[in-house]
Amino acid sequence: MYVIAVYDVNEKRVVKMLKLSRRYLNWIQNSVFEGNITPVKLKEYKVMARKIMNEEEDSLIIFQSRQEDWLEKEIIGIDKNPLDIIL
Repeated sequence: MYVIAVYDVNEKRVVKMLKLSRRYLNWIQNSVFEGNITPVKLKEYKVMARKIMNEEEDSLIIFQSRQEDWLEKEIIGIDKNPLDIIL
């Protein structure tokens, strides 16, 4: 499945959430990540995020779609992390 994850956490936890999110998804900009992920990996990501977060003051929003093709994405301005980089 294709997901977009957006988090807003206290600055004390930002680095941990950033590192966690980069393990599972592709960084897009600041606290925004996207990518294809299996249901098992998504569940794992949520469990690990809850361990980092304080749910009384932080948030994680996950948008899910069956396929990336079902989502139209338009970038206005600079694309901070183009995914078409070939290694």
